[in-house]
Amino acid sequence: MIIGIGCDHAAFTEKSLLVSYLKDNKYDVVDFGCDSNDSVDYPDYAHLLSKELINQKIDMGILICGSGIGISIAANKNKGIRAALCCTTFHAEMSRKHNDANIIAFGARVTDIKSMYRMTDIFFNTEFEGGRHSIRVNKIEE
Repeated sequence: MIIGIGCDHAAFTEKSLLVSYLKDNKYDVVDFGCDSNDSVDYPDYAHLLSKELINQKIDMGILICGSGIGISIAANKNKGIRAALCCTTFHAEMSRKHNDANIIAFGARVTDIKSMYRMTDIFFNTEFEGGRHSIRVNKIEE
C-alpha cells in the first residue's frame, strides 16, 4: 500500500514521526511536505495529496495540521476525497467501515503521536462494509 502524507508547519514533527512509523511497518510513503516548521498554507498540501489520490498515484492518505479541521475541510473540497478528522480509534474504524474514508486527518495540537499511530493502524486495516453504506457514500459523491 502506498500512503501519501502531508502537513502544515504546526504538524511537521508529527508528520516526520509518522513517516518513520509507516516505513518501519513496511508501507511505501510519499511525503508531500511541508518540510520545516516555517509557516505554510495547509490547503496547498491537502490539494496536492488529494489530487495524487484521485489520480491513483497513492492508495490512501494522512493529513495533519494544528487542529486537523482546516486540512480536512480543504481535502474534502476535492471530488472523490473523503477525509475524516479522527480523534479516537472508534472514529478511525467507523470512518473506514461506514464512510469509506480515503484520508485520515489529525490535529497535531490535540492528538498525541501514540494515538495517531493506533488510529493509523486501524484506519489502514479496516475494510469498507459496503451495503447500505455504499448508498450513502454515493450520495456524498453526487
